[in-house]
Amino acid sequence: MREAPAGEAPAGEATAAPRVVIADDQTLVRGGFRMILGAAGIPVVAEAADGKQAVAAVLKHRPDVVLMDIRMPEMDGLEATRRILAAQAGEGCRVIILTTFDLDQYVYTALTAGASGFLLKDVTPEQLVAAVRLVRSGDALLAPSITRRLIQQFAPRPTAPPAPGDLSGLTPRELEVLRLVARGLSNAELAAQLTLSEATVKAHVARILSKLGLRDRVQAVVLAYETGLTAPGQD
Repeated sequence: MREAPAGEAPAGEATAAPRVVIADDQTLVRGGFRMILGAAGIPVVAEAADGKQAVAAVLKHRPDVVLMDIRMPEMDGLEATRRILAAQAGEGCRVIILTTFDLDQYVYTALTAGASGFLLKDVTPEQLVAAVRLVRSGDALLAPSITRRLIQQFAPRPTAPPAPGDLSGLTPRELEVLRLVARGLSNAELAAQLTLSEATVKAHVARILSKLGLRDRVQAVVLAYETGLTAPGQD
């Protein structure tokens, strides 16, 4: 595990910018992401070549965001994600899964384990920087349409009429918003469809997450499918 050189982030930005750990067994991938984030003023506090190193880095540095590869030696990214998010030191930490596959069943498993989203490894520099900042802010559904397709393909199909007991505390409007979130709509698209302001939509989403005890929008999408509130192929 290699520590980040001191002073890597521009002065004055380290406290405001997300602090990142990069976990990937490929040195070139880690180096490329480090350069992209560093150029944007986002400090990389540590790199990890396997899942065990990733967990240790989070416990030591308490980063805001972890870029986590799935397939790594010693411990894979799925188990590392579970351990990080279960640890007290992982509270408030967001995990972005890195994958080379558009539709990878392991990504769905990672999302259900608490990861805040995922990115393909051929992501553009602009998309990488935006994703890290979005996840840090809590607006974690980084690729709504792809996330929805993942859930539709791999989520368990309800075999009985849905009984969303966990959703009983939501108002009819909040249930409507959650259904649309599960369809992959952004806040702007939600606002247009419901004839509401984006600020009102954000308030609805925040209340939904708070009532359900969820970390972010990705977990809300997963819950909507797993409770039967919405189903694969349902509009």
